[in-house]
Amino acid sequence: MEIPGTDEIRALHERYAPGAAAFEAVWTHCVIVREIAERLVEEAGLAVDADLVRAGCLLHDLGVYRLYGPSGQIDLTGYVRHGVLGHAILREEGFPEEICRFCSCHTGVGLTRDDIARQGLPVPPGDYVAVTGEERLVMYADKFHSKTEPPTFVSAGTYAGRVRRYGEDKVTVFEAMRESFGEPDLGPLMEKYGHGVV
Repeated sequence: MEIPGTDEIRALHERYAPGAAAFEAVWTHCVIVREIAERLVEEAGLAVDADLVRAGCLLHDLGVYRLYGPSGQIDLTGYVRHGVLGHAILREEGFPEEICRFCSCHTGVGLTRDDIARQGLPVPPGDYVAVTGEERLVMYADKFHSKTEPPTFVSAGTYAGRVRRYGEDKVTVFEAMRESFGEPDLGPLMEKYGHGVV
């Protein structure tokens, strides 16, 4: 499988971003998630394909661009759809399923068919769950940064509290990833990007 390079991925972001502000928000977030994942790989000595993780981190939120309206504002009511929208973009671009899945399988700690039915989510029925070590790492690293306005880093404790509203089973999934991958040191990244932590 050919893994896209960083320049190719950035060009995709530039092509799909509806404007400079959207590009800056999404691309910067994806770069930060990549840096978090890289730190976790180094600190824990994880046996994953680092190049595949890099690509997955940089691509995972591509579908967010399809949520921007003509006014330049993002439709947060349909935000849960961004993963499947990104998967569709990458499929249209001719990427293999292993690359497309980084988009559709990173939302929360995974969306199951039951989650979608129970919560009435506007997502096609299915199981969108990270399976491989690379998918799980991208999903996990993504939990530590948010594209909110202003953007913020998110502590493990805060994320565990947020995901609890979807059930204790979701907290269990997050804590299992925390046990497997460790907890990233966000301090240097907070200093580098000037984003606070919640």
